[in-house]
Amino acid sequence: MDQEPVPLHRMVGVTGQRALVLGGGGVTGIAWETGLLHGLAEQGVDLAEADLFVGTSAGSVVAAELAGGSALADLYAGQLLPPDGEVPARLTPWMLARYALSYVMPGKPAAKRARLGRAALKARTPSEESRLAVFDSRLSTRDWPDRALKVTAVDATTGKFVAFDRDSGVPLVKAVASSCAVPLVWPPVTIDGSRYMDGGMRSVANVDLAAGYERVVVVAPLTRAASAAATPQAQAAKLGVPSIVVSPDGQALAAIGTNLLDPARRKPAAEAGRAQAASIADAVREVWDR
Repeated sequence: MDQEPVPLHRMVGVTGQRALVLGGGGVTGIAWETGLLHGLAEQGVDLAEADLFVGTSAGSVVAAELAGGSALADLYAGQLLPPDGEVPARLTPWMLARYALSYVMPGKPAAKRARLGRAALKARTPSEESRLAVFDSRLSTRDWPDRALKVTAVDATTGKFVAFDRDSGVPLVKAVASSCAVPLVWPPVTIDGSRYMDGGMRSVANVDLAAGYERVVVVAPLTRAASAAATPQAQAAKLGVPSIVVSPDGQALAAIGTNLLDPARRKPAAEAGRAQAASIADAVREVWDR
């Protein structure tokens, strides 16, 4: 996806040292991230001690839980439960083609996102109320945590990128629901008269929101981008501080499968994340514990 630089005012006034950036990746992304983080904690690398959490799409769910103090062991156990009648959604080839068309057409990044946003506003999806009820029932916390948390979203009408935090005056449930509002699959979320969609439409992880922090760990189920400069790896390198980007290994990709929105893949994805943690713990520790 195309992106514009984060405004300078978002990069100054940083008081913390370590940032954890959690990217998008659907239902299976939540599961894999949770399993990986739990596995790292078992290896003695507790990323839940971050000073800043940045969450995009699936990552916004995990970031909100961790910033709010939820225990990783409990979150992991929740990912192992049966889907309980949940019906899988799917990004169809037509939807993916619509995404691509929006971004290959000429125009500034916000205008390109607005094209997709207009299609999202017209799409036939479940009701906004039903989606909000899902997040209200699944999030362990309803209030913004004291620790720094940024939840990304995109205005579906203007294409403007936003990063909600506790000073935004936006309910946490709505912020997370908007960040997870995959265009054409789920409805954009109404906040103060505007409609917001998936923050991943600007960047799969929005790593640049961690600018100003001294050490950055990025957990990204997805790493592809419209340009090499927009990948999580490139964004992390541009920060100029010790950082690492962790994405699913081969076994995790096989466990996740081809449909990121299939709740039946939640358990194997979580287990694969936990198993992967042992192989990358030392590399993550080198960044996190400097």
